[in-house]
Amino acid sequence: MRFILVILQIVVAGVAVAQEPLPAPLRDIGAALSGQQPVPPALGAYLKTWVEPAEPFRIVGPIYYVGTKGLSAYLITTPAGHFLLDGGMPDSAEVFEESIHKLGFDPRDIKFLLITHAHIDHAGTMGHFVRLSGGSAVVMDRDLELLKSGGKIDPAYGKHPAFHFPPVSAERVLKDWDVLTLGNIKMTALLGAGHTRGATTWVTTIEDGGRSYNVVFPCCTSVNPLYRLVVRPSYPGIADDYRRTFRMLESMKPDIWLPAHTQVPGFAEKLAHADKNGVQGWVDPAGYRRWLSDEQTKFEAALAKEK
Repeated sequence: MRFILVILQIVVAGVAVAQEPLPAPLRDIGAALSGQQPVPPALGAYLKTWVEPAEPFRIVGPIYYVGTKGLSAYLITTPAGHFLLDGGMPDSAEVFEESIHKLGFDPRDIKFLLITHAHIDHAGTMGHFVRLSGGSAVVMDRDLELLKSGGKIDPAYGKHPAFHFPPVSAERVLKDWDVLTLGNIKMTALLGAGHTRGATTWVTTIEDGGRSYNVVFPCCTSVNPLYRLVVRPSYPGIADDYRRTFRMLESMKPDIWLPAHTQVPGFAEKLAHADKNGVQGWVDPAGYRRWLSDEQTKFEAALAKEK
């Protein structure tokens, strides 16, 4: 099962086994993903990182990390206001707020709320920050109704209340290759469907220290538990969507790539290198290629298993 492969990867990555009981929402999510109660310890430990606070930090130029230990969120600042890309579990909103304040910014200055895809672990805090800041929620057109439903119409997880989140009606609806401009920053939205119908990879160019960096926030490649690709597919055309996404991601040539989950190999190492080497610690085009190749291999294995 892919679930077993995920757990093995978590253990190899060094995630500690959970010792304390999981909060109820995470426990229910873990039970749905694994089909087991109690939740396997390795999965429980992984899910706990979704809500554990992490120290915020600057990555490159105006891009800052404001997520939890397991779920990435990025504040991209400009003199005209800020982008917030992704969020976390609904009960984590105050954690994200505190991280933004620690960096010296005001979450009420957020102008655009972006997501990589409309799942609870990335869109769960979106409604909170829309209300707090008055900023515009932004979503790819193919995820519009999923976001508006709060996850209730998700083809894999909609029937599980643990995956539902506060619904959000987006003010800005994008199509593939649309561009959002705020101050001196342009964010380009690329359709990366499969994980959800409207999963979105975001791309921008950042200036830092007299050099330009191509920054990619890649989404989405994983085939989650409960997904089906071939036999009674989760939605029609899901396998072809994944293939198109891999082709799109292959066309990217990032200097810096920033994933939606910190358990992606190399993230912790880059953070440590950045402490010594600054921005150059995040420059990793070769790592992007390795990650993408590994993700394609996993996808093909999942596809072959179903066939």
